[in-house]
Amino acid sequence: MSKQSNYTFVFLEIFSQEGGIQAYVKDVILAYISLIEQSQNPPTTDIFLLRDSPDCDNPFKTDLINFHYLKTIPPWKGRLNLAFSLLNHLIKTRPKKVFCGHINLATLIQFFCQPLGIPYTILTYGKEVWKPLPKSQQKALQNADSIWTISRYSRDRLCEANKIDPKTVEILPCIVKGNQFTPGEKPPELLLKYGLKDAKIIMTVARLWSGDIYKGVDVTIRALPKILQSRPNVKYLVIGRGDDLPRLEELAKDLGVSDRVVFAGFVPTEDLVKHYRVADAYIMPSQEGFGIVYLEAMACGIPVLSGDADGSADPLQDGRVGWRVSHRDAEAVAQGCLEILQGNDQRCQGTWLRESTLEQFSPETLSKKLASLI
Repeated sequence: MSKQSNYTFVFLEIFSQEGGIQAYVKDVILAYISLIEQSQNPPTTDIFLLRDSPDCDNPFKTDLINFHYLKTIPPWKGRLNLAFSLLNHLIKTRPKKVFCGHINLATLIQFFCQPLGIPYTILTYGKEVWKPLPKSQQKALQNADSIWTISRYSRDRLCEANKIDPKTVEILPCIVKGNQFTPGEKPPELLLKYGLKDAKIIMTVARLWSGDIYKGVDVTIRALPKILQSRPNVKYLVIGRGDDLPRLEELAKDLGVSDRVVFAGFVPTEDLVKHYRVADAYIMPSQEGFGIVYLEAMACGIPVLSGDADGSADPLQDGRVGWRVSHRDAEAVAQGCLEILQGNDQRCQGTWLRESTLEQFSPETLSKKLASLI
């Protein structure tokens, strides 16, 4: 990075909302900060935040980055503020590159950057770009200097739906913090709390929303009768909340397995690692853009099962470190669970599983990848 370089990032928000996109963006910003802190001539960096306010909890405050908070009431004023502030900034500073943090900002970024001759990169995450987008957003993608996304699957869906050349898309994957998600003994207090003592435990962490049936919790419940034929001591711990809970509870009741399913409700992020340690297997036959939860489980030494036609191919390294099965096939899920619980496969060896995961998806690997892209 040369002394004259400056970079501009534009996001919807980072700190005022929680979710997969926000968590991913935070990891990218942390990796970027680590790069510029190591630079002898750190670039000037500006980050524009449409929906964050100055009083938000920003753990990334540093003299190396200028944060511009633009949240207003009513929201349309914030959008106007962003447009005027960003245009003024681009004209005055002429950054080396602009990084657009969401597809909903892409049209504005293109409109400003192209006439000024400023290259821009668009960051994408998952299903927000999997379907055909409005022509203006497609044009912004097609004219971008580059596009970043989290997995090969997301790249392929993005390109197919929106006529994008795959050569312009780079993979900047999700990661797991190995110092946060670590192996450990099963916490006795959680075994007692959920009635799991002496049980073999399969687990899922997912939103239980009716719009997210693809997470596959219902499929795993349907797999339980076959699993219990061979492993009658299995219990299924489901962590998450949402409006689909009544349907899932009724399904477990109808299948006669309600006493084997424990709905734990919402668990804060800081308590998740203890819950992963409870599990003997992490089961989520889903359709993910990536699936950070698989990384979290494997970093804790827990073997995993995913769907076989989605972005989980990346964290599971095409099946090298986990089981991939047809995501709506209860029979296949049951068979995979039974194989995991037998524990004979290398993919069940916790130390190897953790090392193989962190080798590919640690904060350090993200920093290296980001350095190569910038």
